Amino acid sequence: MKTNDAQKQLAAALGRIPSGLFIVTLARDGRETGLLASWVQQCSFKPPLVAMGVKKDSKLYGQLMATKQFSLSFLESGQKDIAFAFFKPVSVDGNIISGQAFETAETGAPIISAAPAWVEGRVVGEVQVGDHSCVVGEVTNSAVKREAKVLTLEEVGVKYGG
Repeated sequence: MKTNDAQKQLAAALGRIPSGLFIVTLARDGRETGLLASWVQQCSFKPPLVAMGVKKDSKLYGQLMATKQFSLSFLESGQKDIAFAFFKPVSVDGNIISGQAFETAETGAPIISAAPAWVEGRVVGEVQVGDHSCVVGEVTNSAVKREAKVLTLEEVGVKYGG
């Protein structure tokens, strides 16, 4: 068992891994849901794959495994308010999810309208070890609306490691 000091050191070390912020969303049975994710990374060029850390006991995880489709809305520097809107349970009213206007494309999953870029995809694999699952998705559709610096955990002042 780790001592409290060792746990703090581990959290501080792992918290130094740079993390962008993304909104992961999906639609299942005509209902949209989403969450804020900071563990997202491209992991293959051919085919284009992304890996996402999704907490296994979250509502979104079960729905993601059922639908096998998702969208990732990339947040840009200065969009802290959008990030914090997805720290709490998602609410949907028409084309508004957690207070943010959204649009849809091929998967039907919400894409945050204010996001500078987005991708959609389908789940092609996962690694279940620990409290999060590493979900691998093949990117099937994407768009860049404008060039932007990615919003990071560091910018919003959140420490997430350990």
